[in-house]
Amino acid sequence: MRISGRPAAVLASVAALAALCGCTAQPLDANGKARAPLNVRTPAGLGADPTRPAQPTPAQPTPALPLARVLWSRGDSGSGVRELQARLRQLDWLSEGPSGSYGPLTERAVRGFQGKRGLPQTGRTDIVTWQRLVRMTHPPGQWELYLMGGQPAGAPDPRCLTGRVLCIDKTTRTLRWMVGGRTVETTAVRFGTQYSPTREGVFHIEWKARNWVSTLYHSPMPYAMFFSRGQAVHYSYDFAARGYAGGSHGCVNVRDEAAIQQLFAQVRVGDKVVVHW
Repeated sequence: MRISGRPAAVLASVAALAALCGCTAQPLDANGKARAPLNVRTPAGLGADPTRPAQPTPAQPTPALPLARVLWSRGDSGSGVRELQARLRQLDWLSEGPSGSYGPLTERAVRGFQGKRGLPQTGRTDIVTWQRLVRMTHPPGQWELYLMGGQPAGAPDPRCLTGRVLCIDKTTRTLRWMVGGRTVETTAVRFGTQYSPTREGVFHIEWKARNWVSTLYHSPMPYAMFFSRGQAVHYSYDFAARGYAGGSHGCVNVRDEAAIQQLFAQVRVGDKVVVHW
């Protein structure tokens, strides 16, 4: 049989040769001309082939974010750490009074604050953590910063510069034990409230009692050194526990038991007491 005047064997040979060469046989149209191939590959750069699935674009590496600068971390100390602790206390992340030392409790509080805000939980206070904390808190006042004492003592009152004196400063809430104008020891103290203030002026130690219980309020007053009727310098369990969140009934409270033990051993009846602003 002949097709278009050519032997079928010749056409079969041509088709086989085309297949070997990797080409695709093109069908003829009604006029005997070759039709366009049904599957034409588009050269790169000349447009996408709609019959081919889209090739995924290789993922570009994400640039590493710069690490936030660390302001304070465990082992640091100073006024900045004290303010950090005071601000953490405002949000109830820290229960202890500011100490100015970045210890394990502060590290744990910072880590908790960071986790709550979706920040990396490093326990270190970087600048991002600090800025977030500052936006959520107010600048701490003097007694928020020194809730448990520790504020540097001010200059001694001139009346404290001679003799043996318990020099008590209401402004800095400190007590200096001075002998001959020299400071022997300094400790934090707390005073009476608005309705039972600690009296100011120059007094003298009237009597002492190692274990005393208030006859009026029935509260313990260890190492009591009375200087003005019922008012005394003594150790306070409440001051040791709550700091300046509380107050006395007029006495001068000491929170450091070791310090008051030493004072009680050194101070004599008749020694001067100066309470001043």
